[in-house]
Amino acid sequence: MALYSEKVMDHFRNPRNVGVIEDANGIGEVGNAKCGDIMKMYLKIEDDVIQDVKFETFGCGSAIASSSMATELIKGKPVADAMKLTNKAVAEALDGLPDYKMHCSVLAEEAIQSALEDYQQRTGKRIENGGNA
Repeated sequence: MALYSEKVMDHFRNPRNVGVIEDANGIGEVGNAKCGDIMKMYLKIEDDVIQDVKFETFGCGSAIASSSMATELIKGKPVADAMKLTNKAVAEALDGLPDYKMHCSVLAEEAIQSALEDYQQRTGKRIENGGNA
């Protein structure tokens, strides 16, 4: 069995949404001291919808693939949906990650959460999780 799925390899070789959004209104940066991976997410939010999202990741192939997939999962979506994105959803969208690489999908989730928190601080707008009981 292959160590990485075709989706992981595709997002590693051809990452989507790489770069910087100069006028981002939400920026989050997280890192994992144990493995050395660092992720930075940039969000451009208008009318409570993520109009654009870009990332910069210093890390392994799993970290790059997780960042890329996470951006694809939230781009064009309401911020309330992005607040609910989990590392498990990122890993599942990549058709799985090896157990010892799951922390990469956690970093992607944390980077988005950090960028959304930054957006809330900058704008004073509260993001509602929508319907979670």
